[in-house]
Amino acid sequence: MQRRDFLNTLAAGAGLVMPLGRHAWAATAATPSADATGRKLIVIMLRGAVDGLNVVAPVADANYARLRPTIALARPGDDNGALNLDGYFGLHPALAPLLPLWEQKQLAFVHASGSPDATRSHFDAQDYMESATPGVKSTADGWMNRLVASLPGIGTPTRALSIGPTMPRILSGHAAAVNLANGAAGTKANVLDRPAVGKAFDRLYADNPRFGAAYQQGQDAHREVMDAAAGKMAGGGMGGGGMSAEMQAANGGAPLPNGFPGDAARLAALMRNDPNIQLAFVALGGWDTHASQGAARGQLANRLQPLGQGLAVLAQRLGPLFEQTTVVVMSEFGRTARENGNGGTDHGHGNVMWVLGGGVNGGKVLGDWRGVGDAELNEGRDLPVTTDFRSVLAAIAERHLRLSDKQLVQVFPSLPRGSKLDLLRA
Repeated sequence: MQRRDFLNTLAAGAGLVMPLGRHAWAATAATPSADATGRKLIVIMLRGAVDGLNVVAPVADANYARLRPTIALARPGDDNGALNLDGYFGLHPALAPLLPLWEQKQLAFVHASGSPDATRSHFDAQDYMESATPGVKSTADGWMNRLVASLPGIGTPTRALSIGPTMPRILSGHAAAVNLANGAAGTKANVLDRPAVGKAFDRLYADNPRFGAAYQQGQDAHREVMDAAAGKMAGGGMGGGGMSAEMQAANGGAPLPNGFPGDAARLAALMRNDPNIQLAFVALGGWDTHASQGAARGQLANRLQPLGQGLAVLAQRLGPLFEQTTVVVMSEFGRTARENGNGGTDHGHGNVMWVLGGGVNGGKVLGDWRGVGDAELNEGRDLPVTTDFRSVLAAIAERHLRLSDKQLVQVFPSLPRGSKLDLLRA
């Protein structure tokens, strides 16, 4: 094994990404100021295409029940009915833990949103949403990595954090990022935390002109995460569960949301304890519901329940920091407006994005909603995309993270014009 490969393997074992070569970050990077990292962004990716029409359901539209005779949510007030949002839309009852955030106007939805690219391939659509360049497969980096490079202040390896089995596409690129495993294992000691082993590797790489800086900063990032994780953090790791081969492929390695409440609690503790962490990403799978999707109960409800609980835990455990945090939940595309013959839904187009946080102009379903009548559907089958997902992300980057117009274009190339959203209060 070559030394470069060994270092990358070592970094992966420590839950880190250490870019090597001419774009490697320096070991002398300074800690960013509190002003530079005070505003936080957390992105939750639902891999597999969640059914937005049953997350935020147009229960007052008669076409909704007509198109979904067995899986439509009942109206608010009926048995197993949706939770009333605004008299027209209802929230899936499995997401009841989020209703207080809606009532406190700290939760908003952007309906009929998504990627303008027409693909119904999970792999391609996820790639486009993570690169923020729909239709372009050659983009080398992810938009969150470009965002790290555009933020004010000098970064540290822990400024961008991912929780999952591997470093995601969205954080790939030249800027440094840290990846932690799901569950409690993500913040457990590794072999280099053994004093004798650690000292041996320190001596080996201390004066190495090529790899010494990368090794040292990788170790510094690991110690920073371990320090932030010190103390008790409740909750278990990501759970398993039965999945079809197709659903597993759609998940792209992301775990089911069963253990998300525990990971949310750990993430909140890390962000409270380490002010250097500004951006975080979590991917959750299990949303490719082609069969037996269910309405208020069933497969989709079983996925939504721990997701809603985890988001509520995240908001609660962040404490005062939630006022400075914006959380975005998105998925690669939506699902068909009509249910299929297996009691499920197939790959669609438009979906719903969720936005939570202390500065969110919440209590609203935003976007250009046109209904689910046959004439309003995309290709006669799906929600259209009337709000580009990049417009939602750019509004957050501009209003919340204070990016300039020039920086926005660097993070989101070919950003659509003239689609301002009244999404944030400040």
